[in-house]
Amino acid sequence: MSFINIFKQFYKSLYSPKDIASFRVQGIGKTILYVFLLTILSVLPTIYYTNSTINEAVQVVEETIKEDLPDFQIKNGVLTSSEDQPITISKGNFSIIFDSTGAMDVGNISNTGDTLALLQREMVLSSGGEANTVPYSMMAMDTITKQDIITFIENSDTALAFILPIFSIIIFLFSSGLRFIEISVLALIGILLKNIVRKDLQYRHLWRMTAYSVTLPTVFFTIMGLFQTHVPFGSLINWFVSLTILLLAIQEIPTSNEPTTINND
Repeated sequence: MSFINIFKQFYKSLYSPKDIASFRVQGIGKTILYVFLLTILSVLPTIYYTNSTINEAVQVVEETIKEDLPDFQIKNGVLTSSEDQPITISKGNFSIIFDSTGAMDVGNISNTGDTLALLQREMVLSSGGEANTVPYSMMAMDTITKQDIITFIENSDTALAFILPIFSIIIFLFSSGLRFIEISVLALIGILLKNIVRKDLQYRHLWRMTAYSVTLPTVFFTIMGLFQTHVPFGSLINWFVSLTILLLAIQEIPTSNEPTTINND
């Protein structure tokens, strides 16, 4: 499948349920490749903002830990210090939260913008409205002190050149898994829709059609992600639009006495 055909399918999937219906007979390999490319598009904002935040965080965190945070240690997966209340430090567009008291959790961090939070039992990096959590218990060392972290950060510039691409690949693979699950579930709902409108379709046809039906909401939420704009009830909107397009595509399927048009673009 040439990239020209992929772009044609992408463009047509934005507005044409009739073309989406015609894609049901193409090879499954073509559809899977399309889903991967659609996933790459959808994770670009997350990867960009997360990597930018990590690079900025490394510079800000080193300075802040040295100058503004009290002595602390992480032992047996728990952060301890002499502080009896959370500390919030803002540097430009980036914030650092230090809380060894347990007063804050991940839910408090996800709406704080670009933030690195050292909480009682986990480290949280929030960027673009998404929070990524790393429990201290996953770290290999039994005890980590403030000086250990400062030394690690000072030596991290070279490591970031390898860590960031690996982190980006992990985000892509995780998002791809979620995308395939989403398409599979929507295609199951498509069985109900095709029964309602009395169309002769098998699950494999519905799965292919669903893969293209999610194109429009994917592009919309990618644009919103680029502008870091939160969309209320985003998941419900995504599923509603996808199912609406799928239903329109199902209705384009000819009945058994009508000729079938195959689009191999």
